[in-house]
Amino acid sequence: MTAASPNNRPDLVDLLAFYASAGVDDALEDQPVNRFAEAPKPVERAVVPSADAVAPHRSTSASRPEPADRANVPPVARAPSTTATVPDEAQAALARQLATTATTLDELRQHMAAFDGCNLKATAKNLVFADGNPEAAVMLVGEAPGRDEDIEGLPFVGRSGRLLDRMLAAIGLDRTSVYIANVIPWRPPGNRTPTPHETEICRPFIERQIELVNPKVLINLGGPSAKTLLNTTEGILRLRGNWRVHTTASGITIPAMPTLHPAYLLRTPAHKKLAWRDFLEVKAKLRALT
Repeated sequence: MTAASPNNRPDLVDLLAFYASAGVDDALEDQPVNRFAEAPKPVERAVVPSADAVAPHRSTSASRPEPADRANVPPVARAPSTTATVPDEAQAALARQLATTATTLDELRQHMAAFDGCNLKATAKNLVFADGNPEAAVMLVGEAPGRDEDIEGLPFVGRSGRLLDRMLAAIGLDRTSVYIANVIPWRPPGNRTPTPHETEICRPFIERQIELVNPKVLINLGGPSAKTLLNTTEGILRLRGNWRVHTTASGITIPAMPTLHPAYLLRTPAHKKLAWRDFLEVKAKLRALT
């Protein structure tokens, strides 16, 4: 390649502008550097003994602290251990025992309020037990409270709750004719997904809650509620629209309709038509059972 003549070289200012626009902001060496070359060995230097090393041996007992002196030196402060504790099987067994002994919804709520076996309680503001009419024929169960629910202590009071109210009104229902609860009664920090261990600890409470309400129809709002209470691993888009059965500990069977969670519908409005079909199925089922 022939060298470019001075007349053909770009102006220095234009060249720098080109480099800047290309993201070049570091200067490189004028000569190429072989990065694979073996690094030169360091030059060994003669070690010059210190004055203490060449001086006659002296006793250092006066300068070194005796064990008694070291005992008076204050110890270095250490931070206390902050190892997080994970609820064990004993807490899950206690939850099952408390849920079984509750004979009324008020008693169940008292047991849950006093229960400290779930770590979610430590970060939540309120126990979100339920809302609506405990004598209703329809019970809806979501997954866990959000920020608004945690503040007010009631399920589905935020944006998703307002959408749920409109969905219920579309089939002639409202909060006086339904009963609403969650699988998890305490808000997970930052609205994170509850862990399987947290879900298993809370499962006896919601199962006993359903048993005490004994609704004619159960609506599972979202995949986590459906998977937990219907003992399935199928996704909600496959589950929704198909009647399933929830069986209580005493052997009572309740028709269950899995459907899409209102929060999901806020993110995916195109699927509202699917939830509308599910709620029409619930309306037809209620008409057939009365």
